[in-house]
Parts: sequence; C-alpha cells; structure tokens
Amino acid sequence: MTRPLVLADAQTARDVLTFAGRAAKASSDGVRLQGADGVLVLTAAALAPQGLFDQTPTVLAMRIARADPELRCDIVVDELTPGAAPTELTLPDTGRAPAWAGVSPPRDGWQLVGELAAQTIAERAQWGISAVAHGSPDGAGEDAVRALRARIWGEPEDALLGLPRGVAFAAHAFGFISGAERVRVTQSGRWTRVAFGRGHVLSRGPAVQGLTAVRGTGGASE
Repeated sequence: MTRPLVLADAQTARDVLTFAGRAAKASSDGVRLQGADGVLVLTAAALAPQGLFDQTPTVLAMRIARADPELRCDIVVDELTPGAAPTELTLPDTGRAPAWAGVSPPRDGWQLVGELAAQTIAERAQWGISAVAHGSPDGAGEDAVRALRARIWGEPEDALLGLPRGVAFAAHAFGFISGAERVRVTQSGRWTRVAFGRGHVLSRGPAVQGLTAVRGTGGASE
C-alpha cells in the first residue's frame, strides 16, 4: 500500500515534484527525503562515484521544503508521483540505499570562505557540458564516457574558488542558477556548500588547500 507524503501546500508539492524530476534526469540514484518538525530536506546526487576507482566527485543538490508537522521520514526513493490531494505526493512501496546517502553533510560548523557570481557558475557549467559532448566520440562505451565525465566535472576550477566543476553542473541541472545572484560559499570539514536562493549544492572531497576566504569588494556586509 502506497503512503502519502504531505507537504505544506500545493505549490510546495509541485516544487518537490520538479526537484525529483530533475534528479531523475541528472542521475539514476534517486532522491533522499528527510522529514521532521515541519521541514522536508530533499537531497539528490548530481554526481557520485560508481565504484572504487571511479574518480567522479560526490556533488549533491539540496532543497528544503515546508511539510506537514507530523511528517517523519528518512528514505531514498526512485520517484514521486502526485497524490490524491494537491498537497500530497505518493511514495513508492520500497526505498533504496545508494552509497552517497550513507554520508550526510554536517549540520553545523560552516564557515564562510567566499562568494561566486551565478553568471560565472552558469558559464562553467555550459563549458563542461560542451566539453563532455564533444569529447564523447560516436560509439564510445559506458566506461569511457564515465571516465570523461569524471575528468571534466571532477577537475578543480579556478573560477569556482578551486571547487570541482561538477558544482556548476549540479547548479545548472537542478535549476538553481538565477540572474545576477551572488552566492555564498561555506566549508565544514571535507564538505563545501554553495548556497543559492533556490537550493544548495554540496561537494565532498579532500580539504581544498587553495580555498581561502575572499574579501568582498562590494557594499554588502558579510
């Protein structure tokens, strides 16, 4: 028997469906749903290694939505579908357990290390998409394409404060990039978070030695 996922309102339910749809296009690893205290945290892997020697970075997209205060859940699902009411979504009968969901980003300890222009992130995403498309010859096998994607998206990008280019891919794939927004970059341990108005992109890897605080030159205070 299917179980409903109850959101705060119909618009929130539509937003959650949109996130799940974009997650399905970005990868086949599902969406993690963590609900408590009227808040639903949705996390999906835009990029994640598929094996021991896969050099693809772990890059997660996250969005926070308002939910029914009684909702309690922590499950990874392949899909979500509209429910019986406009505020409800239907969960599948079974969940899954992808490797990336086994390690969660920290909840605190985040320190500001800089900021980025959304336009810069968009430009690096488009460059990477073009590089993957032109670097994949006709008939290339799955392993070759995966290795190419790992190289393109896993490479540190100076324009992104030394973060892997896959951060830009995630922001693009999940529709987080908007206009002339400037986004804050924070770090906690091995995790780095790029906070957009529409969601967050988190990447996990070795401590980035070159990622240092950037002093703002505009009039906004930190």
